[in-house]
Amino acid sequence: MENNHLTETPFTDLPLDPTILKSLEEAKFTFCTPIQADILPHTCQNKDVAGQAQTGTGKTGAFLISVFQYLLTHPQQRRSHTVRCLCLAPTRELAIQIANDARLLGKYTKLNIAVVYGGTAYNPQKRQFNRPVDILIGTPGRVIDLWKQREYTLRYAQALILDEADRMFDMGFIKDIRYLLRQLPPVDKRLNMLFSATLSSRVMELSYEHMNNPIKIEIKADKVNSDTIKQTIFYPANSEKIALLIGLIKKYQPYRSIVFVNTKRDAENIDDYMRSNGIKAAMISGDVRQNKRQRLLKGFENGEYQILIATDVAARGLHIPDVTHIFNFSLPQIAEDYVHRIGRTARAGTSGEALSFACEDSAFYLPDIEAYIDARIPMEAVSADLLVELKSPRRIQRESPRSYNKSSRTQNTKNKPAPKKGNWNRNKRRNWKGKPKSQSGSTTNSNANNVKKS
Repeated sequence: MENNHLTETPFTDLPLDPTILKSLEEAKFTFCTPIQADILPHTCQNKDVAGQAQTGTGKTGAFLISVFQYLLTHPQQRRSHTVRCLCLAPTRELAIQIANDARLLGKYTKLNIAVVYGGTAYNPQKRQFNRPVDILIGTPGRVIDLWKQREYTLRYAQALILDEADRMFDMGFIKDIRYLLRQLPPVDKRLNMLFSATLSSRVMELSYEHMNNPIKIEIKADKVNSDTIKQTIFYPANSEKIALLIGLIKKYQPYRSIVFVNTKRDAENIDDYMRSNGIKAAMISGDVRQNKRQRLLKGFENGEYQILIATDVAARGLHIPDVTHIFNFSLPQIAEDYVHRIGRTARAGTSGEALSFACEDSAFYLPDIEAYIDARIPMEAVSADLLVELKSPRRIQRESPRSYNKSSRTQNTKNKPAPKKGNWNRNKRRNWKGKPKSQSGSTTNSNANNVKKS
């Protein structure tokens, strides 16, 4: 990143703790991105901020460096099962990515990081609270589950981070978030940071309610993507889309690329065609188990797969280096999601390319997208040489989420002791002949003999 800085403000010009600067230097972070240059001077003075920024702008670094500085300059007695900073993210992938960045950028700060999210076992996550937790990163559902189980307390929290606040509204997490925020100390007793792709009225209402006079900072989308990402739009028929996709992949030979789809059915269909046409691809969607999803993402990052096929579950929060091309197999219904998708490339000042299909089903989303980014996306014709001849798709047996859940329930109950006989409905229990029990609660010998004989 030091050779691709976006501002002339080095981190050494900011009043940061030496351990933070040492961690940044080792990670080769020398200059601030625009949002970091705008936010860090305020948070270093203990002021709350509400930031509007798209993915890939360095906002994760901005709030992590801010909270590191605040916790280091406001020391607190450390106790097990306590949390000093709560960081909420809408998806598992984003929570994991934030935790990885926190460990990298805070390597020498000696701050303990914990991450919790659904879809995985509870016990390994619970063990993280046996020591003091300085920064808890997680998704709202699992964070609430563990809080209700009294695995930790927020009574001594000193900071709050809400990332992708608009996405949390869209996913229906807002009630959970408000519930958690009510467990924190008063707003003037902590540092608060909120980040969102759009600072809509509902997001700003949340910030003014649960923050202390936040400073509003905006980094527009056109400042981020217009110069670094080459965007192209194609107008294929539905029947041409897969042939065009594979034709473009064979033409550009991307080192590492992501294909975004709107439905799981499209993802599986593309995956089957990739397999039969000699392209190594991995597919993730909301139904893929968390451990398998992480394994596929790790393989994609390590170069085992050339293509990652993903629904919008992966549109936010993934920071995979050297993604050269983004393919929108269908345009997203929400204009903001287009920016988040193409933001998977051109990270940290590098360049990338985004190729989108405005097909029969999704072309009418294009005007809203172009209005949102305030630019016309250049069109390219679907030529015959791009429509390759496809081999028949090679189908595979995929694990049904319903069958997985059933098997997991069976495993969970397998070792449980059988319920004791007679425990059901004790007040109205009867013997085998239908006669009620005596008032004393014990059966007579004659009744017992009759039961034996019957």
